[in-house]
Amino acid sequence: MKKLLSILLCLCMALTLCGAAFASSEEPAELPEPVGTPIEIAAGTEELVVSEPVILSESAVLSRLVIEEGGAIAAPAGYAVTLTVDGIETGQALVTTTGTETYLLPGVYEGDVVLTVTEAHNVSYQSLVFPIRQAVYLDENGVNPALSVPAAVLGDAASMKNYRIFSTGESFNGIFAEGGDHTIENVIIHLVGNGRSDMVGQGAAVVAKGEGTRLVLDGCTVVNKGVVRTTAIAADGANLIVKNSTLVATDGVLPEDYVPSADVAQMRGGFPVGGSTGNCRGTNLIGTGTRSAYINSWVSAEGWGVLSTDNCTSPYLTAINSFIAVTGNEIGGYGAYAIGNPTERFLGCTMDVDFDIVTVKGGFITIGDSDKELVASLNDELELGLTEEELDALPEQGSTIHSRRFGIMCTSTGTVDITGDTDIHTGETFFLNKGQKITLTVDGSEGASIVADNGILMQVMDSDDPGPTGNPYTEPTEDPTRDEGFDVTSVENAAVSNFSNIELEGDFYNAVGYTKASGEMNMALNFDNTEVTGVITSSSSDHLKDELYINEEDYRMFGVLVNTPCPAVNNGVIVSLANGSVWNVTGESYLTSLTVDGSSVVNGIVTLNGAAVDVSAGGSWQGDIVVMPK
Repeated sequence: MKKLLSILLCLCMALTLCGAAFASSEEPAELPEPVGTPIEIAAGTEELVVSEPVILSESAVLSRLVIEEGGAIAAPAGYAVTLTVDGIETGQALVTTTGTETYLLPGVYEGDVVLTVTEAHNVSYQSLVFPIRQAVYLDENGVNPALSVPAAVLGDAASMKNYRIFSTGESFNGIFAEGGDHTIENVIIHLVGNGRSDMVGQGAAVVAKGEGTRLVLDGCTVVNKGVVRTTAIAADGANLIVKNSTLVATDGVLPEDYVPSADVAQMRGGFPVGGSTGNCRGTNLIGTGTRSAYINSWVSAEGWGVLSTDNCTSPYLTAINSFIAVTGNEIGGYGAYAIGNPTERFLGCTMDVDFDIVTVKGGFITIGDSDKELVASLNDELELGLTEEELDALPEQGSTIHSRRFGIMCTSTGTVDITGDTDIHTGETFFLNKGQKITLTVDGSEGASIVADNGILMQVMDSDDPGPTGNPYTEPTEDPTRDEGFDVTSVENAAVSNFSNIELEGDFYNAVGYTKASGEMNMALNFDNTEVTGVITSSSSDHLKDELYINEEDYRMFGVLVNTPCPAVNNGVIVSLANGSVWNVTGESYLTSLTVDGSSVVNGIVTLNGAAVDVSAGGSWQGDIVVMPK
């Protein structure tokens, strides 16, 4: 796959050569008035030399433009200016790292030189104003010429197909749709150079924004390289549908004075504790009720993450029969992110990711097959617009998921459902639950399988995220003390997992309270017609170091524990075996509740409060339960 990526990048370079929660209460800042002497460029002028600040009121076509040191070109208030040379947007750079404005770099520009003056497209966010310039602006009537730069389009944008957009300047957008229902076919977009914000979309290849906006990309290719030079963003209630397309994002170089920040108006990189040092998410989804879908497509990012949701409320993220990849070497990155209670479905997909499959900070996740009946239902529900022929052509297939590190990492509540013929293989812990009341359901009746190379299928623990303060995570020096008011046999506030019709090999640990001495949470495991081979226990735990910093040296140690089985304190373990389930005990295991029906088997020696218990006839037991291998 990486070879294919390299070929794709080379192809697009050759084509280039050929042709909410964080909302601020402050009033948005205003862009400063342009500075300079108004000039007019007479028709037929071939060369323009700019040695001082000037204001250009009308578009101009030249064969040579010279911007000397001290020279600058701006548009009048309420307008923007964009430079293209031979159909490629170029020359723009951010004035400052923390600001949003760009300026034209001094230099000599020769060829088919066009200075295009358009109406300003300013977006307020937090206390900033982001000036957006785009090659193609779409509204309910189609291409809006007042906000578009036709000189940056190789082809006819009005045809909605078979054109190309290239950029080597900073913070220039390809397509920005705000209103209307549009289908874009066989378009190539290749943007090189840093963007500014993937929460606003300044510098993204494609943005679909606003309720009533539906944008379909069909057979399109987007290859971007640069800091937050995102391939596709859906925002504020829009419906973005990407099918039969290729979206590739690769990292840029952060400005030397950039300070890593959780301020979403400034954020231009993943955080090491979140598993990534990358600086360009592949895609993003923001706003309330927003929808994005990726069908029969390749979507990748070098690092940070591929399919992201951020600063959103109840959106829908869907991937069907698509390849989702993190391509960086030791950079890190997630396959998908869930925040703001999204509904996320990954059906018939292949994932090859680095940090985790999905990071769940609140949401409802389904990983399964691209069942035709289900896809047809989603086609109606999400207004995907797939024809009967397209639905018939989509093969039914299972999902194949590989993560070099974790499987699912949970730092907030939600649900995770794994069904169908899903094959999941992780290098480290499959289900990493950082102290959250979240329900995992795995149904293996159609072939689903889970393998974790480190032998840990589930780790329940306290959060070890120190936050964006720069302070380290510090291991507690004292063990937790028993809270007599906490019921270690209750499932009411437990992390609950349901496994059915599957064979599992690996260990399950609940270490809540040992990485944060105040932690309290039970782990409840329900096995239905399931054979599980491993240790299931409450445990004490230690990180690999007593102090962990958010840096490249330590970030791979977050979420990694050395477990020692021990009796529960405030970390009960509740196990239920039903319908012919079998537990093959491989090591010392401590439970607080055990239920076995008459058809199920515990291949181990069970004691309750120190006395031997025969569980072969079934029953239910609560107390200090120890299960040892035979």
